[in-house]
Amino acid sequence: MAHTVFCVRYKKEMEGLDEPPFDSEFGQKIYKNVSKAAWDEWVNHQKMLLNEYRLQPWQPQAQQFLVEQMEEFFFGSGSALPSDYVPPAH
Repeated sequence: MAHTVFCVRYKKEMEGLDEPPFDSEFGQKIYKNVSKAAWDEWVNHQKMLLNEYRLQPWQPQAQQFLVEQMEEFFFGSGSALPSDYVPPAH
């Protein structure tokens, strides 16, 4: 049986992640409160942040920034877009 959660992003019961994304208390919080669909949405948002801010994900400052943005994305008011961000045209 699939792991289900009440997703903090979509505000409904949904399929959860297969396992915590990190070995930490924050990873457990995400596992218990974030759906697969919301996590996929975050992964795409994170890619945009990495590209727009030209972050190097192996650097501690970049990692801290991404964790702060992730906290806001799921449990805060939402992760802000860079001020000069222009969404790609489809």
